[in-house]
Amino acid sequence: MIQFTETVLRDAQQSLLATRMPYSKFEEILPVIDQAGYYSAEMWGGATFDVCLRFLGEDPWERLRKIRKAMPNTKLQMLLRGQNILGYAHYPNNVVRRFVRAAVRNGIDIIRIFDALNDVDNLRVAIEETVECGAHASGAISYTTSPVHTREAYVKLAKEMAAMG
Repeated sequence: MIQFTETVLRDAQQSLLATRMPYSKFEEILPVIDQAGYYSAEMWGGATFDVCLRFLGEDPWERLRKIRKAMPNTKLQMLLRGQNILGYAHYPNNVVRRFVRAAVRNGIDIIRIFDALNDVDNLRVAIEETVECGAHASGAISYTTSPVHTREAYVKLAKEMAAMG
């Protein structure tokens, strides 16, 4: 069975609008997206948390709870930068664990976890905590082509990620 994830609420507006879309601009479409039959909707994570605080004057946790309430039939998905969480520097393991728990408690069902350097050590804590919380951990690989980025290296990385849960 092929299933689809809607990414317009996070990736599209992050790429096209610098993530500057306030909740009020997409609130009315949420029930329509919810009834469309998507497997999931990626609508949180990446730059959304930072932009809510710095530019939109919104509480990102409240935004997540509102989306969860408006979309009860769709799995909510977020993008997490591994050990960097949603920030731009590494955080201690206990902070990563607490953030993942809070995200799941506030409505996230699937956490898509990546590290820009494909360093499995930067993925491990987030993946393990996601699984521990009963949410779905989706490992993501950053892809490029170069002499050191071989098919074999990507297969090895995928196997290491799968072994984490």
